[in-house]
Amino acid sequence: MVSDILLPGQSVSLARGPAPKLGGGLYLKDGQVRASLVGVAQYEGSTLAISHVRSHPPAANSVVLGTVTRLSPLQAMVSISVVDGVPLPAGEEFNGVIRTQDVRATEKDKVKIGDCFRGGDVVKGVVISLGDARSYYITTARNDLGVIFATSEAGASMDAVSWQEMRCPKTGRIEKRKCAKPETL
Repeated sequence: MVSDILLPGQSVSLARGPAPKLGGGLYLKDGQVRASLVGVAQYEGSTLAISHVRSHPPAANSVVLGTVTRLSPLQAMVSISVVDGVPLPAGEEFNGVIRTQDVRATEKDKVKIGDCFRGGDVVKGVVISLGDARSYYITTARNDLGVIFATSEAGASMDAVSWQEMRCPKTGRIEKRKCAKPETL
């Protein structure tokens, strides 16, 4: 069974063979097994059930996704909405900070926050410490960390063309970002 998190109403792909007995969190509709809870479908003997996935606050080394909310010359403020692949309930986001020294591993003194992030960018990062009382410290200093989604000034979703540039498909204009390496490469 694939360990993908299912959403309510989403169909569950089953292995070939006899249909399993359905447990909690699953129902049958129009010949399709569907989820009624957010969670991961797992076999418990011959019964297929969904074990509920609960969100938890970030800890050191947690992979987080968040949206850049504010920029200053020394840091970017991030609203954390996903922790270790589990979405947080609406309104329960955590605050994070990406400092200039935590953007990349090399040439830390040459980092300009405005050239790495913009408001509204979706960023993938790793929590490096709990920070101060208000926010978590986040790093993007790995190839697979950084901006994963950005909107151009023209309003289009931008595509990464290098580790530090994204291109608007509408206008062809290039904007600077600290891009995350796509997981498919």
